[in-house]
Amino acid sequence: MNDNAGRQRPCPVRRAPALCGTMPGMQRFNSLRNAVLLFVLLPLLGILVAVGMLGLRELEGQMMRRLQDDIELVARSIRLPIAAAMVRGETDAVHEALDSVFQIDQVFGAYVYDSAGERVATSGPRSPLLERRRDARAVTAEGTQGSVEERRGREVFSFFLPLSDPAGQVVGLLQVTRDLSRFHDYLARLRWLGGSALGLLAVVFVLVVLIGHHRAVGRHVRALTGAMEPIGTGQAGLRVPQRGPDELRRLGTSINAMIGRWEASEQGLREQRAREAQLERELRQSEKLAAIGRLAAGLAHELGTPLGSVAGRAQRAARRLPADAPAQAELAQLLAELARVERIVRELLDFARQGPLNRRPVELAALIDGVVARSRQASSRQDVEVAIERPEALAELRLLADPLRLEQALGNLLDNAVQAAASWVEISAERVDDRLLLRVRDDGPGIGAEAVERLFEPFFTTKPAGQGTGLGLAVARAAIAEHGGRLVLEPKQQRGACFLICLPLSERASADVERAVRLT
Repeated sequence: MNDNAGRQRPCPVRRAPALCGTMPGMQRFNSLRNAVLLFVLLPLLGILVAVGMLGLRELEGQMMRRLQDDIELVARSIRLPIAAAMVRGETDAVHEALDSVFQIDQVFGAYVYDSAGERVATSGPRSPLLERRRDARAVTAEGTQGSVEERRGREVFSFFLPLSDPAGQVVGLLQVTRDLSRFHDYLARLRWLGGSALGLLAVVFVLVVLIGHHRAVGRHVRALTGAMEPIGTGQAGLRVPQRGPDELRRLGTSINAMIGRWEASEQGLREQRAREAQLERELRQSEKLAAIGRLAAGLAHELGTPLGSVAGRAQRAARRLPADAPAQAELAQLLAELARVERIVRELLDFARQGPLNRRPVELAALIDGVVARSRQASSRQDVEVAIERPEALAELRLLADPLRLEQALGNLLDNAVQAAASWVEISAERVDDRLLLRVRDDGPGIGAEAVERLFEPFFTTKPAGQGTGLGLAVARAAIAEHGGRLVLEPKQQRGACFLICLPLSERASADVERAVRLT
């Protein structure tokens, strides 16, 4: 068997609001319109039908009582003359009284019985009830009463009234009947008309509710759900309409506020993920740099001693040989290569340096001037002009920093700029709020887009083989980071490249500088 049988399918991410696992037909059945019809209109129609049936039944009862009252009234109207004729024994007078009653449209038949139950006179069809003498005697003894009986497929109502002489002695019985068929036909038509009216009223109610629901609620809810579908797909910036009754407008406002919070949360989540990815890349880079640093430190220490020994022996050999000896040129080339290897070892040691900073007050102007002077002295590019731009306000600015590490970082940037420049290099300084910004700009060919991502990686260089180790920028960035600053490449340069050093200048750091100056 499938283990997933009977389980509700989980909701997919970023879908329009809906009940997951609910059939579309069930969703349509559970609509607000059907709920109004089921819980409002249906009970209302039920109450209306019940009230109509009770009213119709009450009307039937009142009409039946009215019919009985009319027959009783007719019977009582001829009671006295018939009783008088019975006392006098005038049968013709009894027949005349009955015939006069039979002319009334409401009367179906009239019958007179004597005290012994014998029929004396008849007007209309044969009596439907009193078929035997004892029945007439029983009714005479019991007095006034009425009864209903079906006769030849027709329902007949009979009213019985005893006939008495002036002394109160019962001398006979009067029976007046009425056919109820037309009455029941009228009631049937009345029921049909009432049912038709109720059915028509129900249809009118349903139409009124449907149209009213559509105009007042349905179209606004449909617009609301229609606007929610694209929002459920993850599109940003969408909002639901705020129209319709107050409740729907408040619902739209709440949904829009919820969407705004959701978008802000999504944006915050994306930014957090980006920061986490950046931190992860920086962590990996730090771990890689730490491993490279340990390797570089061990390699530099291992190479330092034998290189020093080889360089010393080569210098001694060069001093012992005559100046015009053919080996002097070879030894000079050997010493130059050894000097280059020593410089690489020194850069490896600088890169692997893990010692604490030796902070002390440093004048910014003197630091920049010293770096520029040493770069000009050591550089083979004497055709490149190095300019210094700094405002007068920074002429006496002092930093609490490690001068060796800071000079090393700024010197590496300046050496790279001089080597890449076409004609000039500029060093500028400015203060923005509590930060010091140092820029090293050149007019060279610039840095290609493919090299920007790896620019600060150790041993990565764009210089030809043998002209660089790729450690200068990595060493500079590590030194600036140890001072709590940042070293970045400014983008969108029209010509050349521009490296930016950003160092913090807090009030506490300024106070520490002043305190250190006073102590010295």
